[in-house]
Amino acid sequence: MDTDFDPHADFQPDPALALHSWSCRCPLHARRRFNATLAGAGAALALPGLAWADGVVVNERSSVANLVPAEQVESAATQQYRQMLQQAARQGALGPDHHPQVVRLRAIAQRLIPHVTAPNLKSTPRAARWNWEVNLIGSKQINAFCMPGGKIAFYYGILDQLKLTDDEVAMVMGHEMAHALREHARERMGKTAVTNGAIEIGAALLGLGNGGRYLANIGGQLLTLRFSRDDESEADKVGLDLAARAGYDPHAGVTLWEKMAQASRGAPPQWLSTHPAGSARIEQIEANLPAVEPLYARADKPAQRFEPPTKAQTREDVKDSRTTAD
Repeated sequence: MDTDFDPHADFQPDPALALHSWSCRCPLHARRRFNATLAGAGAALALPGLAWADGVVVNERSSVANLVPAEQVESAATQQYRQMLQQAARQGALGPDHHPQVVRLRAIAQRLIPHVTAPNLKSTPRAARWNWEVNLIGSKQINAFCMPGGKIAFYYGILDQLKLTDDEVAMVMGHEMAHALREHARERMGKTAVTNGAIEIGAALLGLGNGGRYLANIGGQLLTLRFSRDDESEADKVGLDLAARAGYDPHAGVTLWEKMAQASRGAPPQWLSTHPAGSARIEQIEANLPAVEPLYARADKPAQRFEPPTKAQTREDVKDSRTTAD
């Protein structure tokens, strides 16, 4: 499976794919060794985030999110994430552990995760116990996301087409992590539940009636949710804070969105359909820089820096390097 990875695969998640069993012994689940390492790093290194109580200012999380059980949302997210990885593996579109960009993404994640408990971010307390995962999907699409429960995926296209620096990758990752930490998906589902009739949620909590069908369909919404402008602005702020604490230059938030604006000319890529770029967004980021610059100034900087994808990181070259290493 590893030697067949195609970073430019035209991967498209199949919503009809059967749920992937948690108890299976396929090579895909060998990745749990890495996931356990990420979770352990988050638990052991949470203190820096607790020590720095300054940074951006955010509101309390919306109480509307409480209409939908967090356990149900995170379980549905995990199931859908497993489905996506399984399908990507079958299509040769799942980045192997040794791929340079997988190594890069996971190294950056390991620096961000310890700071998710910073008090000023007001993250869900559940985040301290999440089993974080980071994977690379072979696709030309400019896309990335973090599902509830800490399930992160980057599409190769966002790294390759935008030639993101490590600082810019940290901005994207921090932004997407913020959506999960601030429970934006759960909040949107709660608002949808109110619109569709809160009585179904009450029935679901009691295991009664049609509400069960609502919860059963949660997973199908997680990759298609569109967050509000307020959610996007908040995710920008929290992402800047996380990246700065992790030692990544927050000014990269400006260069990231300049690249996004350039990429959006003509037909906007998928990620920009839910993350609109523009001068107003850049101005908001610039307005938040004074709050995070002190965090960056005293943060430990990454000892290792990585390069954006190169032409050498094609399917054949990765196969050749793996064969040589073996």
